[in-house]
Amino acid sequence: MALIEAIEPSADGHRRLRVLSPATGQAVGEVDVANASDVASAVERAHKAQPDWARTTFRERRAIFERAARHLAENAETFVEVIVSETGKPNEEALSVEVLAACDALQFYAKHAGSILADRNVPVHLMKTKKLKVCYQPLGVVGIITPWNFPFLLSLNPSVQALMAGNAVVLKPSEITPFSGQLVERLLREAGIPEGVFGLVIGDGETGRALVEAGLDKVAFTGSVETGRRVGEACARQLIPCTLELGGKDPMIVCADADIDRAASGAVYGAFANAGQVCVSTERVYVVEEVADEFTRKVVEQTAALRQGPEGETDVGPLIHGPQLDVIERHVADATTRGARILAGGRRNPEFTGLFFEPTVLADVTQDMEIMREETFGPVLPILRVRDEAEAIRLANDSPYGLNANVWTRDKHKGAKLAKSIEAGSAIVNDCMLTYGVAEAPFGGRKASGIGQVNGEIGLRSYCHAQSILIDRFGAKNEFLWFPYTRRKGRLMRRALRWIWGTPLGRWLS
Repeated sequence: MALIEAIEPSADGHRRLRVLSPATGQAVGEVDVANASDVASAVERAHKAQPDWARTTFRERRAIFERAARHLAENAETFVEVIVSETGKPNEEALSVEVLAACDALQFYAKHAGSILADRNVPVHLMKTKKLKVCYQPLGVVGIITPWNFPFLLSLNPSVQALMAGNAVVLKPSEITPFSGQLVERLLREAGIPEGVFGLVIGDGETGRALVEAGLDKVAFTGSVETGRRVGEACARQLIPCTLELGGKDPMIVCADADIDRAASGAVYGAFANAGQVCVSTERVYVVEEVADEFTRKVVEQTAALRQGPEGETDVGPLIHGPQLDVIERHVADATTRGARILAGGRRNPEFTGLFFEPTVLADVTQDMEIMREETFGPVLPILRVRDEAEAIRLANDSPYGLNANVWTRDKHKGAKLAKSIEAGSAIVNDCMLTYGVAEAPFGGRKASGIGQVNGEIGLRSYCHAQSILIDRFGAKNEFLWFPYTRRKGRLMRRALRWIWGTPLGRWLS
């Protein structure tokens, strides 16, 4: 089942797409696809509006985003209805991970951006006659390209950061979930964002390519590794910065001293929340041999209790993107053909017409199976037994990805030490999938999982140029290093070299 289908072009010649619900297959709505001219116009409007926006105070920007947070909280059900209609995810999941998290992001950056991006006086360790000021200046116009798995939150969160930093934004949401992108535009417009400061272009890959090439000052992309590479190459050619949030194959390590009940519950949630369609989903488990039987039994029990369906009180929704079903089925078939056992699920759910795949648990997997090496992005949990924690770390790091990880042990000090040993941009001890939702935490991947970080101080400042301003403190008539060069200056510099970096006291003072 396709989630979008091409229909008759509009009267003005624009391509049109019909969006279908992944839960029911019913039409959700239709959209025009923005062409290169539309994109260029949106970027041009943003460039014209950005200087005035950059001159607004943080207090003025804060007022807009606090109004947006209040409006979103007061009208949460309206937003949830739209998000659910085009993603099929359970209402409570849309409410918590999309709307509640978006309110938190709006309030956090509204409240803290002013202090994070304030001019800073930095002590200078050697040139005491100078004063250093670091100022954070907006980059200009930021293009933000977002995916379909969390279409509202992943569109709003980076937009708020870029806007609070004084940039204008042009957003291109996934063509699979365009109406969540429209929600962001409507929310910011009703909150009072000035005309042209935030623009929306709806479309597919053609629209995205046009946006990346439209004269932006930065691109923030969230999506697949393959597309991320193309975005990175285009940005490199234009010498503009980019942030790439790409795929993951996040490992879970269960130690022998873990709280097995909590670890099993965390595994089930980490693998099956949002039907496994999270870049930080738990996609592979390494459990120490002596607790593997108990852990696996509890995981299977809890998986069997999950409710799946298109409506009502459900736990696991459908796949949002139709082609992802083929990937999941290929990974499960490869694993079972090579000796893995299906302990739960393992097939498309025959009870529903939508894109439902049963929550699936696999045992007897091996590290070389596709299910352990390629991103599945679906509700499948493979469990691999290991001799000890050292083997778990080695296998966890044997991956082209490095986005997130989780470690389970009653010894929190050991947990933190193990987490630091994992080649991942972030890691969690005795919980899962939380890092992106903690506004203070930098979030980004290593290896094929991406470039750069979002969120927190680092993420907010990534939408700025950090300008260093050195100020002379005393106004002497001349500086020692200025002309003329003399032998006397050379002798003094040689003495300074020997004393400052050649003696313990000098090194301490420097």
